[in-house]
Amino acid sequence: MELSRRDALAALSAAGVAVGGGTVLLADDEGETDASVPPGPLDEAGFETLTAAAEVLYPDDVSGVDEFVRRFVRGRARDQPDHAAGIADAVAYLDEYARAWFDDRFASLDATARERALRRMNADTVEPDPGGSDTQRVRYYVVNELLFALYSSPTGGRLVGIENPQGHPGGTRSYQRGPDA
Repeated sequence: MELSRRDALAALSAAGVAVGGGTVLLADDEGETDASVPPGPLDEAGFETLTAAAEVLYPDDVSGVDEFVRRFVRGRARDQPDHAAGIADAVAYLDEYARAWFDDRFASLDATARERALRRMNADTVEPDPGGSDTQRVRYYVVNELLFALYSSPTGGRLVGIENPQGHPGGTRSYQRGPDA
């Protein structure tokens, strides 16, 4: 299943980001971004780390992960800079942790080692807290953020059988029939 611009816009909308005229937030087909979109607190290495985490967290049959993550996080950075700063700090800690335990950046590890790193730091079980410990912030700003983005999008919703996620218009027909098989 290919994640699209529409998916990024839907996820941003679900996160409370103003997406009117959504083209301001998104890259064109060649991957170039509008100059009016600030890069936010994440640099290229930060985006690589987020994408690497998403590749571990998302189901294998999802594609277009890199552009989806970039669009979603850039939209968050534009509209919610404090939240984006939290994402950047959590990503920096995730890289520090990977260097300390695996002698390399998180994004440079293979998928198995990335999953092992997240489990080793208990990012899969710790209570998410934006003001908590480093691991709690990784859970909140990286793990939960990426999963929220995916499953609040139409494509992610279809993966788990939610064809019409809350807040996504679909009319009365959409809730009066069962999910498409």
